[in-house]
Amino acid sequence: MLTMAERAVVLRLEEALRARGSGIDQWRVLSLLVERGGCSMNLVAEHAMLLAPKLSKLVDRMVSANLVLRRPDDHDRRKVLIAATARGRLALAEWDEAAAEVQERFRATLGPDIEVLQELLGRVCRGLGTEDPAATVG
Repeated sequence: MLTMAERAVVLRLEEALRARGSGIDQWRVLSLLVERGGCSMNLVAEHAMLLAPKLSKLVDRMVSANLVLRRPDDHDRRKVLIAATARGRLALAEWDEAAAEVQERFRATLGPDIEVLQELLGRVCRGLGTEDPAATVG
């Protein structure tokens, strides 16, 4: 049932984001970059749950669309950081609206039980040694 629910939510979110010119992966990447500033590719890959080759292609497309830029790390010139551009921040605001609409439908469906579900999912994640979903972006 958890897989079915996850698929239903992801499908609705993907549809809402596609209608605004994004996908879940782009939304997750920009959410992290806007929240934390410049990030390493490794951190972004972990957050967005993407393998390095797929993330590299996605970042290439996002650079071409002027949503993100690559820059050297100030502390370690061998590292490359990616950061959101002004255009990326504007796009994220629009994509966040789409995501909020989906989240609101989800909340309306669950009513007060949403808090119970969030607690249970957090316990599952902590029990499995993964990050609490309430603590993540996107």
